[in-house]
Amino acid sequence: MLHSVLNNSAVCINTTPDEVSNHVNKHVGRHRLELMGPEISRSQLSLCQFSDLSLSRICYGNKVRVACPDLEDIYHFQIVMRGECQWRFSDTDLVLTSGQALMMNPGEKIDLLYSDDCEKLIVKIPREVINNTCVEFAGRLPKSGILFERKVRDIRQSQSFLSCIEAVFYEASEESELSLNGISSSYRDLLVQKLLNTFQSNLMDVMPPTTPEDKTIQRVLGYIDTNIKENLTVEELSAVAGISVRKLYSLFANGLSTTPKRYIKQAKLLAIHRELKSNRAIRNVTEAAMDYSVTHLGRFSSEYKDTFGELPSVTLKAR
Repeated sequence: MLHSVLNNSAVCINTTPDEVSNHVNKHVGRHRLELMGPEISRSQLSLCQFSDLSLSRICYGNKVRVACPDLEDIYHFQIVMRGECQWRFSDTDLVLTSGQALMMNPGEKIDLLYSDDCEKLIVKIPREVINNTCVEFAGRLPKSGILFERKVRDIRQSQSFLSCIEAVFYEASEESELSLNGISSSYRDLLVQKLLNTFQSNLMDVMPPTTPEDKTIQRVLGYIDTNIKENLTVEELSAVAGISVRKLYSLFANGLSTTPKRYIKQAKLLAIHRELKSNRAIRNVTEAAMDYSVTHLGRFSSEYKDTFGELPSVTLKAR
């Protein structure tokens, strides 16, 4: 899971924990490192900027303790990819293992214990980015700002969330022109929206009551996500929603400013783009497109280029 991301952004490879710590202090966050056993030079660090986000992949390769005074004005989204990491708070302890993730709030103190095989991905998100997305969701902010609960989530249980994380990290891993055409901002916004939907917070305190229409849309979107490789039809989605096709079009127009067909098309394009960049088993563009029930290859190539600024064959060759 995500073990190949940020390979092109390595800063330190097979070095000492202290050297990684020095880079982390400069680029990820202020902290103090304490070695808990004999030092082995197998620490690694990768760093990358993507839109307003800072992405890092850290492996100390040693059992260490990391203490941080606070996160200042930054949220941290942290995923354990290997080994385990223990979060020690004043009132509770949390132990995360492979596939589990946690959101950290600005101002929170960090006291962590890494196992010698622990590897983590960390996304730094400025408070302003979270706030802006919250205002788009709810129209206003909670008085205390967004505060995420200390609840561990297994990201492998949500394929759409995992796919979003993969897309962001794989895009950041490659040299591309995404930042020039605004696609990187779209990926950033999508990730933040997924975080707000996945991790419980006080956002619900200011959210308007969920309407039956909201629940219907979420049911349809979940169905699309689960069956994205199938040849989905509007009639099929209306049956899932239990409403007429005309009503379904109205819900998509009012809630998502798009049509069901356009939403499905964009979801397939994003999924195929991710496959072409990261799935080494894909041998050619036709195979990838057919796997997602795309039959009009010429039209698909044109729409793909309009969306990502390059033909799918170029994406595949650059893998």
